[in-house]
Amino acid sequence: MVRLQDTRLSYILSYICTIVPHFLISSANALPPHSTPLISPELVCSFTPFPKFCISELKPKGLANIYDHARHAVHHSYSATRNFHATIRNYLNTPDTLSHNTIYALQDCLFLSRLNEDFLEKTDKMINSTNALQSMEVEDVQTYLSATITNHETCSDGLKDNADKDSNIRNVVRSAVVDGSRSHSVSLALFLHGWGKNVKHTTLGRFLTEEQDKLVTKGNRTTPQTTYKEKVIRERVVVNPNGSADFTAISDAVGAAPNNTVAGDGYFLICVVGGVYEEYVTIGSNKRYIMMVGDGINQTIITGNRNVADGWTTFNSATFVVTGQGFVGINMTIRNTAGAVKHQAVAVRNGADLSTFYKCSFEGYQDTLYTHSLRQYYRECDIYGTIDFIFGNAAVVLQNCNLYPRLPLSNQFNAVTAQGRTDINQNTGTCIHNCNIVPSLDLSASLSGNGTTQTYLGRPWKEYSRTVYVQSYMDGIINKGGWIAWSGDFALNSVYYAEYDNRGSGSVTTERVTWQGYHPVISATDASNFTVSNFIQGNQRLNNTCVPYTPGLL
Repeated sequence: MVRLQDTRLSYILSYICTIVPHFLISSANALPPHSTPLISPELVCSFTPFPKFCISELKPKGLANIYDHARHAVHHSYSATRNFHATIRNYLNTPDTLSHNTIYALQDCLFLSRLNEDFLEKTDKMINSTNALQSMEVEDVQTYLSATITNHETCSDGLKDNADKDSNIRNVVRSAVVDGSRSHSVSLALFLHGWGKNVKHTTLGRFLTEEQDKLVTKGNRTTPQTTYKEKVIRERVVVNPNGSADFTAISDAVGAAPNNTVAGDGYFLICVVGGVYEEYVTIGSNKRYIMMVGDGINQTIITGNRNVADGWTTFNSATFVVTGQGFVGINMTIRNTAGAVKHQAVAVRNGADLSTFYKCSFEGYQDTLYTHSLRQYYRECDIYGTIDFIFGNAAVVLQNCNLYPRLPLSNQFNAVTAQGRTDINQNTGTCIHNCNIVPSLDLSASLSGNGTTQTYLGRPWKEYSRTVYVQSYMDGIINKGGWIAWSGDFALNSVYYAEYDNRGSGSVTTERVTWQGYHPVISATDASNFTVSNFIQGNQRLNNTCVPYTPGLL
């Protein structure tokens, strides 16, 4: 396997303008089109995942059209989220009565509820005054509402794992989390019934013929030369630990970035000189459109060692956290060095919409890359790990990446993915496209010495887990069954796992699992639903990142 060694960020792409279908999930539970302008709560709620809960929300409204029902549901979700936020804040105001683990779990919930307030406010503004949205707007709202469900599920998981000893927290707060999840689910279902039906999405590929100049050359950092009319870089700073540049720490450079930049204003470029940065970097939701460029894999290294065994939540164990929309990370290594013995220990947690990583390396063991939520793209990255080392509930495409299962602890197995989709209407899932799944050096050496570590493509973390491997190389280390259950028969019929046109001795599907939710052979049309163009609407969204991408199947 050969990796391109040049550090030039360049590509020559020629696209013919194409029309691709909007990707809408089909299922037996899909909402039928309404035939009258007025629809009762009993009828509309019968097509949501929680009909009784839905009726209790909508009943006071009486008869209304589907749009008004959806608006009312979103208002209810927003109100419930604000109340939940206040409840969590009140508990944290008396920390002396709480355990250390409970405090961490509640802090995660506080953070996640803030994000949900933002998503629901955006949704409310978009749907409040119109019954007609453009297809891209529909996709945005579906993404926001999908993320609210994911955030609530993450909060609930953290409380289950860390707050069971605090009975008051368990009984009061977790009950509110359950109601919030149902409210968000109803909002998403009703929104799709109103605005999502019969939408066709047209994506026009930009015709590019000129090579893009490099963003960074070692020792000579310059802003990019680009053929785009749009402004790409608005400001540039350099981080060097020797004190000769603008900043010595990455976090200080992030703090200097402007708040709430909007698309089209250009990126705040942070050039990170080669070196080892022992710091925990957080790019908050107010730090939008940051582009961070290092000197290369194993040259610019960001490292930490937080982990669950030492008391951190999985959500807060990450070395590098990004929630700022439009983030682009290039030419860096990000590590969690806690080791396999410390169990869950995240290197990168990504909850940033329209985010991109290019030519980066993520190194850890269990839970290395947390693709938490929203829409993400990874290109030519190296990802090392053991159990569930790519996990989360984003709509994510990994393209031309190298996935390296490592040697786990004795009696453990490797699972490349653990996708966390919990609702049939979420537009989330993991697509691994034209990647290489091969053993790391330590696993390869162990197997050569009669080691028995088993490696699987994934397992269903949540009920509607969805993962697709497309046109990828699978080494013979992949277990012949391909996939492994989470617990008993949980989710084996409701998942969507599929393989299309893969290669390598590990890609043979004749002895794969026989779950109802597994699809060993899908059509090119089905596979194309999970490509960059269709799944994350990448043709229009990725052009200004200066990162190459393949819009469809090879």
